[in-house]
Amino acid sequence: MRQGAEFLLNLPQAWLQEMDKATLSSQYMRSIADDPVLAESIRRSNRANVLHWAAANISHPCDEVPANLSPETLDIARDFIRRGLDESAVDAYRIGQNVAWRFWMQIAFGLTSDTDELRELLDVAARSIGSFVDATIAGIYRQVEIEREELTRGTHAERREVVALILDGAPITRQRAESRLGYRLDQRHTAAVVWSDEPDADLSDLDRATDALMQTVDGSRPLSVLASAATRWVWIPGRDGPDLARVGAALEQLTGVRIAVGPTAAGVEGFRRSHLDALTTQRMAARLGSAQRVISFTDVELAALIMADPERADRFIIDTLGDFASASPELHLTVLTFVDEQCNASRAAAKLYTHRNTLLRRLTRAEEMLPRPLAGTSVHVAVALDALRWRG
Repeated sequence: MRQGAEFLLNLPQAWLQEMDKATLSSQYMRSIADDPVLAESIRRSNRANVLHWAAANISHPCDEVPANLSPETLDIARDFIRRGLDESAVDAYRIGQNVAWRFWMQIAFGLTSDTDELRELLDVAARSIGSFVDATIAGIYRQVEIEREELTRGTHAERREVVALILDGAPITRQRAESRLGYRLDQRHTAAVVWSDEPDADLSDLDRATDALMQTVDGSRPLSVLASAATRWVWIPGRDGPDLARVGAALEQLTGVRIAVGPTAAGVEGFRRSHLDALTTQRMAARLGSAQRVISFTDVELAALIMADPERADRFIIDTLGDFASASPELHLTVLTFVDEQCNASRAAAKLYTHRNTLLRRLTRAEEMLPRPLAGTSVHVAVALDALRWRG
């Protein structure tokens, strides 16, 4: 048991990824898997559970392992309630248990060829893993009840409930929703998602970033909802939306915080649509590994359409760009600017602050790497480069 547990401390990355994939692909976890913050919490919790069980068996092999009620685990219970999820999502831990058991069997068969010893090892481990997961899930259930009791008495919970009704298109009148939110819905809004997916992020920085975002507009009162421990949903009223340059400057002092911004739209439908587009922007940034701190929907809209099917997007990028996909960022920027300026070399050179002949030499190098002439494929090349940029 101790030898096997020591192996778990250095579990291959591929095994951990398989556990994460199995856990997040269950029917209970679809809404969680789509949220970068919650999905990362589940990944951290999976690793914490493996290390907790392994450490216990290294120090006291075969003894009962106490529940893992670490901050990573209890934060998940808090986020489930704040997102309106029920306890059924916790059952996905059983899927992680099944994957972990398959890993343990591979380890056990590598430790001994004595059938009696192997039988006893598997029996003891099965009971140990099962009781550990049972105790951990029971602890999460208790925390869920505590969080539900606390949050149902708070203003954040009420706002979250009303927002959920609006986003789901439930039959709640605009006047009643406005009364409960303290926010006008018959105006233009820009939705934003403020989040951090770093495990050691200072969560108070999220509130500072949210304040910085809301302070970029004057007049009507913004709306902020605590979506999870590491996520804030914000709606900024106004015709023009927040000053993103000013927001970006504020984020320079707030390590680990990122903001995804939806388009500005009007009315209840605009409230809903801008938020959903902000979520799409957040998921694009997280999935494609973008390092940008403030990302707007207009930045990713085209790439989001292209990347809806990642495999087809990969084929499109490779077929369109060929060897040019691995060219330098300087060449990529040159071609994108040239296309943006309607293939006018003089305007593109001026925008890039370079000599026209230098730009033409770069375009010649690009033409040598592209599978087809740029003259007939400029739009496709620009789209492929944009998708490639957002892949990180």
